[in-house]
Amino acid sequence: MSKEKEKSADFRYNTGKSRVPWAAVGENYNWQDVSEAVKFLIPQGTKPDKPYNTQLQKVKKDLQQLWKNGSSATKLSLGSQVQKFEEETKKLLNCKYAVFLTNATAGFEIAFKFAGLKPGDEVIIPAITFIASMMYPLAIGAKVVLADIDPKTLNIDPKDIERKITSKTKVIMPVHIGGYPADMDSIMKLAEKHNITVIEDAAHAFGAEYKGKKLGTIGHFGSYSFHEVKNITSFGEGGILVTNEDCGEYFTQARFVGFHIAKPIPLWLYDVIALKWRGDYFAPGNHSATELQALGALLHMKRLEKIIEKRREAAEYLNSRFKDEPGIIVPPLDTNQIKSTHHLYLFQVDPTQLNGDIQTFKQKLATKGITQIPHFAPLYRFSIMKQLGYDVEKIKQTCPNAEEAFLHRFTHLPLYNFTKAQLKYLADAVIESVEEMRK
Repeated sequence: MSKEKEKSADFRYNTGKSRVPWAAVGENYNWQDVSEAVKFLIPQGTKPDKPYNTQLQKVKKDLQQLWKNGSSATKLSLGSQVQKFEEETKKLLNCKYAVFLTNATAGFEIAFKFAGLKPGDEVIIPAITFIASMMYPLAIGAKVVLADIDPKTLNIDPKDIERKITSKTKVIMPVHIGGYPADMDSIMKLAEKHNITVIEDAAHAFGAEYKGKKLGTIGHFGSYSFHEVKNITSFGEGGILVTNEDCGEYFTQARFVGFHIAKPIPLWLYDVIALKWRGDYFAPGNHSATELQALGALLHMKRLEKIIEKRREAAEYLNSRFKDEPGIIVPPLDTNQIKSTHHLYLFQVDPTQLNGDIQTFKQKLATKGITQIPHFAPLYRFSIMKQLGYDVEKIKQTCPNAEEAFLHRFTHLPLYNFTKAQLKYLADAVIESVEEMRK
């Protein structure tokens, strides 16, 4: 793909001065719509109905007056807020290109396409991750090769990657579980040696660092998630794909069906182009994100550092409480070279020191009112793998650490903005549960 110097952009309707304009927004939202959105975002709490309803009526009246003195939004998709969030992301991550998308999975798809992934090619993915990591390869008939995990970090094991590289390996996808970095130095050395594309699944890792670099910018591509459960969100869904490779110049076309308005065809507004980087030309999809999503991400991004710091403090407190407890394996914390986002607290037990394993522990913790998230199941355990012809029993045998961790050792504890009392109760409940298992 030749590099073009002309600035290209997503398709835009003409919203300038005109006697008969063609507005980008076909049907505007009115003040009643906005008031319902406010009610959705700030619902009735535990206090009596009357104060809430009284205040809500006041908000509605104020919105009505604001509506009379304001105007309607002229762009709801791929406008200035999207562009601003992309620019702020590039500053934060110190990368050349960024494109805001519907979700992180869309970012994976675009990255796989640029990598030239085709049916029959192989992609190495950790056995423990969210299913989105493998869905595009499975969808096009590429072969998913599951690598075992490092039992300490639960991230992909570079030694197992090396064992499973073949002449058909096209992509390695490290996943930074819980926002803690995978061993990127070892992974990049393998990728360079074998000319393999690295796509970082940085869904949990927006803002994390590895040896002076932001996670997601070390491989050829990195994709982040702003789903509602992440450290920050973009009103429930969203993602951003980044790269320092020259193909990033065509990210906007990759996002929106190949629209290319820098060089329109004769007698028309735009051209539609195919794209390529490593491999043949491919047809882009449609992964456009809204202005409201981008605004939500921008608002949360302003306090990202404080959010991560609060989670880091919680993780440090839990480690301080657990480190001397027999049977508990504490997760690694930050160092001078490693900065996690602490999206999840990767809790593990040592069953050899307890009368029971993580399944016993989870049952005990649940009785104490603590919610823990037992994801992620090893990918080979899902029906889709067997349905698509994978020998799941054989794969299981090649991933003993993933199997052991899932069945017997690990779960996730929440790391939200707890009160000190909540955090102490969580730690006390964990310790009590483990003590009961030691007796």
